[in-house]
Amino acid sequence: MKARAVMLQGTGSHVGKSVITAALCRLYARNGHRVAPFKAQNMSNNSFVTSDGGEMGRAQAFQAQAAGVEPSVDMNPILLKPEADTRAQIVRLGVPIDSMDVPEYHAYQEIAWPAITAAYDRLASMNDLVLLEGAGSPAEINLRGRDIVNMKMAAYAEAPVVLVGDIERGGVFASLYGTLALLEAEERDRVRAFLINKFRGDLSLLDSGLVRLTERTAVPVLGVLPYVFGLPVDEEDSVVLQAQGGAAPKGTLDVAVIHLPHISNATDFQPLGAEPDVSVRYVESEGEFGDPDLLILPGSKSTVADFEWMQQQGLDSRVLDHRSGGGWLIGICGGYQMLGERILDPTGVESGRPTIDGLGLLPVVTTFQARKRVVRVEGACLLPGISSPIRGYEIHQGRTEKGDLPPAFKLTREFDRATDELDGAAQDVGCFGTYLHGLFDHGEFRREYLNALRAKKGLARIPVHAYDTRPKDFDQLADWLEDHIDGALLDSIVGVPLHR
Repeated sequence: MKARAVMLQGTGSHVGKSVITAALCRLYARNGHRVAPFKAQNMSNNSFVTSDGGEMGRAQAFQAQAAGVEPSVDMNPILLKPEADTRAQIVRLGVPIDSMDVPEYHAYQEIAWPAITAAYDRLASMNDLVLLEGAGSPAEINLRGRDIVNMKMAAYAEAPVVLVGDIERGGVFASLYGTLALLEAEERDRVRAFLINKFRGDLSLLDSGLVRLTERTAVPVLGVLPYVFGLPVDEEDSVVLQAQGGAAPKGTLDVAVIHLPHISNATDFQPLGAEPDVSVRYVESEGEFGDPDLLILPGSKSTVADFEWMQQQGLDSRVLDHRSGGGWLIGICGGYQMLGERILDPTGVESGRPTIDGLGLLPVVTTFQARKRVVRVEGACLLPGISSPIRGYEIHQGRTEKGDLPPAFKLTREFDRATDELDGAAQDVGCFGTYLHGLFDHGEFRREYLNALRAKKGLARIPVHAYDTRPKDFDQLADWLEDHIDGALLDSIVGVPLHR
């Protein structure tokens, strides 16, 4: 029996579709339904490695975890990883296909569409409910013939649509009404409800607006969701990051992350911000740099271009000054490559520059290769004074040759296979590079590393607990949603009773 389906679309990007989809996944899964998330095409440099070595959007992996199922590339069959304003790497069913510009990808969509529908059909055959997520807005009339994520996918899945608007941005009634007005008649018929997100204040102030919106459109309002700080979610991409200067409050650790233009896997640092005495901020200029306790050079989808941007901003010299003054420094993936002596790209895998000098803080040389390494790993930490196990995942096309510095980590497993490899390079516990994303998701390593930094700063140690991953209170998401929507209306839209 084919699954029922419902799709969350939005009046624009970052109105909360990903979070609400995750909440619905948890809501239906905890009531005994087999649930899977689905997004036909995702544009994000925050990616996740599946158990079979595929690459998919981090948001859909988070939604799968909320549903209590293993993330699968079928849940995000097309992933676009931006490399420049008009170019992206195309990942189809977890495998990088090519780098394409906009016209090339538009032509490729004819090939992508059958892969998308086949992935959806596989999920629909194995579940009671598929929760689809749209992208951006379905009312981009200039893209109507090329939009394979929103209404075309809803029509294929025969999915009713809930249209989400963000009231925090202002103009939510106009956004909902205008989006509906720009749809074709058959598309408007598919929209079964509005959902307003991120409301703060007295709900009664909205009453007259909600009534008039429904009168004008004949579309009911499913609910108004309050703005909640600290929801345990993985952001879909780095657009939500806020650059800021200054210093952390007294008695806390100041962690600064360089906000590269093509930053990837920014979710690496969310667990740090969840620590009670850690302040994480993102910097884009010398004036925002400050005097951090820990500086992180993050991953990048365009390492050479982002390193040149750092030089243009004067941030390369600030990084060097920070380290020469004894500041702690971590380079992850592309950031690790930047810490080295040279980056080589002889075949133009990533840029038109065959060679570029790095910061020279680590005696390593990176060469870009056509084949991407995508793998989950486990192992042990080799940094001085830290004995915790580590877990993470690698997504990179550079291969780095290490000089005479010791490695940062020993890898003992790749997926379910034993291995004996070394990762990264370390001057000491205060300066190292690694290819491992997701290091700080795992509490034992995170606490041991931060405790070493706390000791350096004279702050109190926080006990280490041997838990595997950072807490993700999916039930908090589900409760938040269930408490503020019309359950009977939701049942009528979805066609699968929420409570069995």
